[in-house]
Amino acid sequence: MKLTVLVDNNTFIDKYFYGEPALSYYIEDEETKLLFDAGYSDLFIKNALQLDIDLSQLSAVVISHGHEDHTGGLPHFLNKYNMRSMKIVAHPEAFCDKILDGMHIGSSIEDSELRKCCNLQLTATPVQLSKNMIFLGEIPPSNGFEVRKAIGKRKKDNGYVDDFVKEDSALVYYTGASIYIITGCSHSGICNIIEYAKKVCACNNVAGVIGGFHLFEKNCQLQETINYYLKNDIQELHPCHCVSLAAKTEISRYIPVNEVGVGMEIVW
Repeated sequence: MKLTVLVDNNTFIDKYFYGEPALSYYIEDEETKLLFDAGYSDLFIKNALQLDIDLSQLSAVVISHGHEDHTGGLPHFLNKYNMRSMKIVAHPEAFCDKILDGMHIGSSIEDSELRKCCNLQLTATPVQLSKNMIFLGEIPPSNGFEVRKAIGKRKKDNGYVDDFVKEDSALVYYTGASIYIITGCSHSGICNIIEYAKKVCACNNVAGVIGGFHLFEKNCQLQETINYYLKNDIQELHPCHCVSLAAKTEISRYIPVNEVGVGMEIVW
């Protein structure tokens, strides 16, 4: 696996790319090329061009969940590239309308529009994307400390209901001996995600995790998450996007934390 960070909140001092409060990764698994999330704007396209990454050769675009900082780049991608031979993989609720304090925070493109220009695969169950990469689908709860909280409201039928971001999912790279977790925001709980990945792959050896953990404060959930990492002997952590400095600092007291920025590569 080769993963390249196309968009993150952070950029490296000596690498001159664009950053924004969003997330997008380019991933290669042998001959399969994937885009995981599309950031907030067209910055992932600009950064990819500067990195000599040809996004026209993608096999699939995978969406972790429906918030605009992960789907906002899709309209730009559709305007620039022919997606007839590509597929988009996401949970069935990823493209529903979402609002927070009267503001639109969901995808600016609906699933009905996407069906016209690509092979749209909406699934709540795991999907094999390549030889070693799996989209996990809907993440079930497995612990008592990662309690989902509503973030605004989502459209349902003719009205709006509290949005618990049920669609939040992730990727797992499975070699047969160990797994590597790739997340968007982990609204479903980073430990829930890892536990489900272990179950799907029938593998308990977690080599590493990269992505947003949705951890901001020094509280019980953060400490339980750290305890979980230690219990599972996770050696490689790349927290980014929606992980505060306070959370990273606290995690680093127990486990080394790696810096993430646009242009960073993970080869595993």
